[in-house]
Amino acid sequence: MDAGTQTEQEIYFNPWDEAFRANPYPHYRPLYTRPPYLLNLFMQMALVARHADAVAVLRDHERMSSVQPRIPGIEQQDLFGDTATVLFSDPPTHTRLRRLVSRAFTPKRIKDLEPRIREIAGALLDRAQAKGELEVVADLATPLPVMVIAEMLGVPPQEYAQFKHWSDRIVEGDNTPPGMPLPDEVRRAYSDLGNYFAEVIERRRHEPGEDLVTALVAAHEESDALTAGELQAFVILLLLAGNETTTNLIGNGMLALGRHPEQLARLASDHSLLPRAIEEMLRYDGPVQSTVRYNKEPVEVGGTVIPANSVVFVILAAANRDPAQFSEPDRFDIARDPNAHLAFGDGIHFCLGAALARLEGAIAFRSVLERFPKLRLAEPEGAVAYKGSYFLRGLAALPMAIR
Repeated sequence: MDAGTQTEQEIYFNPWDEAFRANPYPHYRPLYTRPPYLLNLFMQMALVARHADAVAVLRDHERMSSVQPRIPGIEQQDLFGDTATVLFSDPPTHTRLRRLVSRAFTPKRIKDLEPRIREIAGALLDRAQAKGELEVVADLATPLPVMVIAEMLGVPPQEYAQFKHWSDRIVEGDNTPPGMPLPDEVRRAYSDLGNYFAEVIERRRHEPGEDLVTALVAAHEESDALTAGELQAFVILLLLAGNETTTNLIGNGMLALGRHPEQLARLASDHSLLPRAIEEMLRYDGPVQSTVRYNKEPVEVGGTVIPANSVVFVILAAANRDPAQFSEPDRFDIARDPNAHLAFGDGIHFCLGAALARLEGAIAFRSVLERFPKLRLAEPEGAVAYKGSYFLRGLAALPMAIR
């Protein structure tokens, strides 16, 4: 945060500041001209913003741990308790978990989902067309990934809304400043979601179906099998990460297209650009702003020695606009190539669901562009509101005109 020296005054980083969350990108610019920046904001922290530095940290899993330590005075969000998860673990635990849960994202399983994703997207857009307007977040970006993930998990349609409620409350917990207690409704969401999936898993043991939970329950890997706790943690992570990140990809991507009508027109006239456009949406305003690592020993990164026991913010969104890596990084260009963005991370924790997110995004954008040739922002100069999480950057609403 702001402090006494001129350098410190140039750099402002406060993810609990609503104005900062609304547009963090200008605040990243001073970070490109210097090594990782050290500060104390409730805790000893290091800001890693340059692309090369971010890659170095993400690939250094031996010294940069993904296991969150207990920080005195900071309340832990104990959705998983002491259970290891694929997201918050290091080798060899991470290696075992990743191998087991990766069966959820085999190329065949993803390919088999494509017709159903198209069907869901079409039905959602039918409703929007009938009412004569498209509210991107509520009408498409939110329900599409929730329905896809829920069907993968064998959750009945009547429970989708409850799923989304739990997910929203838990994401809002990200906005709780360190040292402050989690709101009661966030605690309830953690508890209710955990209890729900504990019951689902137990039911699948006795009443197997065709869903992913059944496949994982039935996995016989002897001593390597997922424990009940690990399975529960994975399906919860799948729900949270699988729906929130794809929701944000669609919402943020639509906003970028709406604010750059020349790029929207170009994509509408040439759908072959869609794969590159998706990558540029991920780079330009990705669904995840930052990820975190913890170093147990001093580590030198890009010219700075990061003290032991620091919270290392790897700012993916900043790295994705590093002028040393990307030409004209603040320009939205749907034909950008090459585009070595870090929206899905890097190293051993590269996003398991990247292929599914790309597929859902491509289907969503193609379906909208084919259906609504007059698509445009309903309020081109209007301000937009973001949900209350810095880490998961997503719009609260985005109205678009379709006639």
